[in-house]
Amino acid sequence: MMLHGLAGHAGEWDALARRLSSRYRVVAVDQRGHGSSERHPRDVSRAAYVADVIAVVDQLTLRRPVLVGQSLGGHTAMLTTAAHPGLVRALVLVEAGPGGPDAQAPANVGGWLDSWPTPFPSPEAAAAFFGGGPVGAGWAAGLEEREDGWWPRFERDVMVRSLADNAQRSFLPEWRQVACPTLVVLAQSSFIPAPEADEMLRQRPATTAMSIPGTGHDLHLEQPEILHTALSDFLEGLAQ
Repeated sequence: MMLHGLAGHAGEWDALARRLSSRYRVVAVDQRGHGSSERHPRDVSRAAYVADVIAVVDQLTLRRPVLVGQSLGGHTAMLTTAAHPGLVRALVLVEAGPGGPDAQAPANVGGWLDSWPTPFPSPEAAAAFFGGGPVGAGWAAGLEEREDGWWPRFERDVMVRSLADNAQRSFLPEWRQVACPTLVVLAQSSFIPAPEADEMLRQRPATTAMSIPGTGHDLHLEQPEILHTALSDFLEGLAQ
């Protein structure tokens, strides 16, 4: 089960899902406030995101799924695994960690979203704004066409509110509660500060961790082949 990051969409996992689907059932979810899900959810707490994961697992009768999440989606996967240890077979965090208190995070994300020149005249223009290449194409694929151009499939204020819990504290206690096999995949130019990554491994030394050279925060879009190899090796190891 795959969970995208803040302001993202389930389609970000398409390339990886195609590679995995010959051997595994792959479920990717538009999380609340994103994509085709409820656009104006009243509750965007961390607990609400976790409850959605549980609801999907129950509705689709997924038996002990492996949770894979990037960025905020990885944070949701981590919290789900910590709160429901018997539900999850394994956890994969892609550019995600426990985080720490950062009162400026919501405002910073709001400012970033405000910088988007919406509406975009075309998906190509949007892809160029987001940096081009597979990363730009991945972000552009999350837009929707309206009469006056191409717009995000989310509300700016919903995204900002979704970070309220993360801005207040570290979730390191929840990370310590994770008991299942875990793979952490970070970018060379990671959003996760080195001290946070070091502390994650110090707290849970059995964690499998790797860094992918030449990548940034959207490494799942930049290097799906490398991520597929890492994830496949990890999944095969679970069966041994």
